[in-house]
Amino acid sequence: MEHTLKRLATMQRLQVAGLELFYQNGYHSTSVDDILKKLDLSKGAFYYHFKSKEEFFISIIQNLIVQKVYSALVQPIEGKEDPFSIIESSLDASLETAEHNFFDNGFALSNFLSETKGKDPEVNTYLNDILKIWEVALITSLQKGKSDGYVARHVDSDGVAAYVISAYIGIRLQMASGNAKNLRYKFIQQLRTYFRSLAPQPIH
Repeated sequence: MEHTLKRLATMQRLQVAGLELFYQNGYHSTSVDDILKKLDLSKGAFYYHFKSKEEFFISIIQNLIVQKVYSALVQPIEGKEDPFSIIESSLDASLETAEHNFFDNGFALSNFLSETKGKDPEVNTYLNDILKIWEVALITSLQKGKSDGYVARHVDSDGVAAYVISAYIGIRLQMASGNAKNLRYKFIQQLRTYFRSLAPQPIH
């Protein structure tokens, strides 16, 4: 039991450090040696837990990235009423976290998706699955909003979800380049205006 707990603790420590390095430097630019140096760990200790850098990164996706995306962008909107308000709040909270992150390099999920596309198909598939989970959560929330009277019946939920995801990824990239507070404010204001146009309009 104690051996298992130690092994899990070591894996967790490796994954957290690995995600930080991959996020700051990029997946391809980060070597196993970089990870070992950061953790003051031997190669034998690393390869005891993981067969390769790819397997290590996939473990990070499954244990850390999926949890970060789920807790910030999926869980807050699941089963809630008034989808526009809830989606806006979840995005704003996530953007606020990024705004105060001194080492912000953009949205980690989209960064890794762009970097691994066409080069690391297995890794890219795992990352795309996370994006799909978020997309489905948005569509489900919007469809429920139609039934509850918050979203106009004619609204294309799939299209709105695609727009929200694309817009969020774009603003995260811009915020990483500077002026994060102002960009976040403008983004949320415009998103609110867009959502208002999709709500049922009063009949005159």
